[in-house]
Amino acid sequence: MTTSRRAFLTGAAAAAALTVPVLGSPADAAGIDPRPGSDGVGDPLFPTLGNGGYQVLHYDLTFDFTPVTYDFTAVVTLSARATQDLSSFNLDTDGHTVESVTVNGRPASHALSAGRSGQELTVTPAAPLREDAPFEATVAYRGNGKAPRAGLTGWRFGSDGGFACAAQSSRADTFLPCNDTPSDKATWTFHIHAPQGYVAAANGVLTGKDERADGSAVWHFALRERMPTELLGIAVVKGTYLYGTSHTGLPLRHVVPRGQEDVYAPVVARTADHLAWLEAKFGRYPFSVYGLHIYDGYTDALENTTLTLMGTNWFRTAGGDPTYENTMVHELTHQWFGDSVTPHDWQQAWLNEGPAVYYAALYSEERGWSVMADRMKATYAKLDAVRASDGPPGLPKALGGTNIYDGGALVLYALRREVGVRRFDRIMGLWPRRFKDRTVTSEDFIAHAVTVTGDRSLDRFLRDWLFGAENPPMPGHPDWTAAA
Repeated sequence: MTTSRRAFLTGAAAAAALTVPVLGSPADAAGIDPRPGSDGVGDPLFPTLGNGGYQVLHYDLTFDFTPVTYDFTAVVTLSARATQDLSSFNLDTDGHTVESVTVNGRPASHALSAGRSGQELTVTPAAPLREDAPFEATVAYRGNGKAPRAGLTGWRFGSDGGFACAAQSSRADTFLPCNDTPSDKATWTFHIHAPQGYVAAANGVLTGKDERADGSAVWHFALRERMPTELLGIAVVKGTYLYGTSHTGLPLRHVVPRGQEDVYAPVVARTADHLAWLEAKFGRYPFSVYGLHIYDGYTDALENTTLTLMGTNWFRTAGGDPTYENTMVHELTHQWFGDSVTPHDWQQAWLNEGPAVYYAALYSEERGWSVMADRMKATYAKLDAVRASDGPPGLPKALGGTNIYDGGALVLYALRREVGVRRFDRIMGLWPRRFKDRTVTSEDFIAHAVTVTGDRSLDRFLRDWLFGAENPPMPGHPDWTAAA
């Protein structure tokens, strides 16, 4: 990319194009009461994460990355809607030098200030924005992927000099100015420049590639379904695309390390069977494409929408059962639980992780690799102590703990024991269909379980399991006890 922005308005971007009224005169502004949008949305775990006063409808990101040096220049355009009369609004950003900002095509003043988790970019439009009015904000910026940042960074670097994005939970702001909260989902388009010898990857469908005389290319992607910022999955790597289709004809595309195609082709081929297994439980996969990005610059696994990121370390096994498939199933389950049906705030994270852990354990049990009851009994024994130190599954004090992962799965295991397999499968199967593309809370799940079964006693049952200071008795297992 050059320093001037090239417009690539295709697919979802064209659909998101807006005719924007500009408030340019005192008469235009009459009858409104413009105030600054808040610099946070009140997330219980990240109070300053996200911003108030507007809702993003679409992100269009042009990103030019230079491998090895890790420099980048970028332009992001947010198509949004004001949810109040706005005199100014904030974007989450961290580690960026902002070159310019426009709102509705007119230069806007802007200022950077320190925030709790990064920086706040305060944008003041040339004219106030009226409540419910659409508007478009464009930010040109630059930076370096290895520049110091507040706390953890979303950047992951491999031996190839490239990068992949692991932004969850609050580090999308290290890649672009954005509204970095799960409660604000939007559609996306990407235009990512990759030098010769590298490929670009991003969420969504590859819609085109512009070859350049120097051997580089600009890769264009469109995610037509809405996604929160934390599931951003851009990358520039030395990789190879591998393709396939699911049993329903869903396009599958994977990115694997170049030169190791024969190693990973049989691994990624398992995805079609995983999709068939999960679709039998939850209904049709909720996005337009799926795949894995296997990268040596990452050592974990993350459910970036349509493109799960997994480190090469997951697959370095010397024989035995291919239990890395459990992790593949875990992350694929997230495409329904977390990516399509998204928690409204981070204290609802068990709604992501509980189902992912539960169904990965069920998959493992069905293949004879493990016994779910053994794992759940072990979790039950230690969960009282975890509730005391880290909070119960439905009210965690922080992310990443046993409470939202194995503890969340234990809540579902207890629910299945309480209502029986048939009713449990109906609760879980209808949840991602009923709440597709929405944000949800634990209260929504409790009400859903009661509605599906007609059993009002489940309200108290689930509240005790989700919010209680101690484990309730496990149905059918009166012998299970908490560890001393």
